[in-house]
Amino acid sequence: MKNEEELPEDPSKKYPEPPFPKQDQEAPGVEGMLQPSADHGEETYKGSGKLTGKKAIITGGDSGIGRAVAIAFAREGADVLLAYLDDTEDEDAKTTADLVEAAGRKAILMKGDIQDEKHCIAIIDRAITELGGLDILVNNAAFQMGRKSIAEVDSEEWDRTFRTNITAMFYLCKAAEPHLKPGSSIINTTSVNAYSPSEQLLAYAATKGAIQNFTANLSQILLMNGKGIRVNAVAPGPIWTPLIPSTLTDHEEFGKDTPMGRAGQPVEVAPAYVFLASDEASYIAGATIPVTGGRITI
Repeated sequence: MKNEEELPEDPSKKYPEPPFPKQDQEAPGVEGMLQPSADHGEETYKGSGKLTGKKAIITGGDSGIGRAVAIAFAREGADVLLAYLDDTEDEDAKTTADLVEAAGRKAILMKGDIQDEKHCIAIIDRAITELGGLDILVNNAAFQMGRKSIAEVDSEEWDRTFRTNITAMFYLCKAAEPHLKPGSSIINTTSVNAYSPSEQLLAYAATKGAIQNFTANLSQILLMNGKGIRVNAVAPGPIWTPLIPSTLTDHEEFGKDTPMGRAGQPVEVAPAYVFLASDEASYIAGATIPVTGGRITI
């Protein structure tokens, strides 16, 4: 028999459970104010060369899921361009870049608003120039804001949500496609909200449903046109990131509605991106991997 200390850990007890402390942050939030702190794999993620020599772009790469993916990609051997929004995120972006460089990989920081098509094109161009190519595009950046009714969602917020979450994804994929060689990978961040939309997140959930469709359709187009580029998605459930207390008023109970009874941590999502980006997923396209703490996505 195994000793008690060798037994697998109960996943429902692996990380902090709600209730979380009440905390006020302005969107999109910063890691330094998040309580409890999130785990991005800083101390635990160990690579095994799955992405050796690859060149990747991660939007929303400064914090949250983006930071965890950046750490994992770097430790798997990839160089990374980290795209993020504005000055508020400078410190988080620098920390993520330092973690990438500590893994012996190159990190490029690029600040700006992906609602602007010209900026999206500039992100792709800079990666090609400074990384020397592009193998992986992770469309992860997103905007959300919790609202209690449709009356509270103004047209500017609706447009911003769609332009950030889905229109920018179109801009980036369109700009990247001519540079992506066969075997390259596009990975889009959708959400459990594509399957089970939150009543607080009307605009956000609608974009995540659109991303689900966009991913499946673009995958077919690129493969049937002989491009050899795989397009897939990851659907995170409730993951503890700075975006949560900065956009949801009831964040104290965040993740309680999952079968595991807790929020997930960014480090628990990152391996799904690594797998989809790697050659191990060579026959997977147009698919979505749910990382939801047991919430159903069928």
